[in-house]
Amino acid sequence: MIPAMDVKNINPFLQSSISIVESVTQMKLAVGKPEKTDFYIKDKTYAIQVGVVGEMKGQVVLAIKETYAMDIASRMMFGMPVTALDEMSCSALNELSNMIMGNTATIFSTLGTLIDITPPLAVFGENLQLKTEVDGLKVPLMFEGKDYINLYICVYEEK
Repeated sequence: MIPAMDVKNINPFLQSSISIVESVTQMKLAVGKPEKTDFYIKDKTYAIQVGVVGEMKGQVVLAIKETYAMDIASRMMFGMPVTALDEMSCSALNELSNMIMGNTATIFSTLGTLIDITPPLAVFGENLQLKTEVDGLKVPLMFEGKDYINLYICVYEEK
């Protein structure tokens, strides 16, 4: 297993996630308690994986329970009702991940670390088991006391 990156490098991921989600959904998020993860996602979840390349390497996954994913997609589409994760709502959620990770890359560049991102890859289901060679950190992004989005960060610094 490759050790995860230095904890000081987690903040750009969190800062970007919170600011982007808040700006496109008008939801006020709080950061929950980070924990090491085994990448087992039990509930029916929409998970979006974005690769990180450059001076850091690895994967970031935004995992959103189905009902919360529909709520976020609805908010992104100015309140249009979303009753299923169809092509349009999934496209909105994938774009959310692009916005978050693109902004994260920009924040890192201002800190002198150059990274790039890969196009998102989404999976939808329950009892998902993800495998990676990098130790992972799960950070819940909370809305009204609930784990609304789980941010899985499995990235290491290229030395």
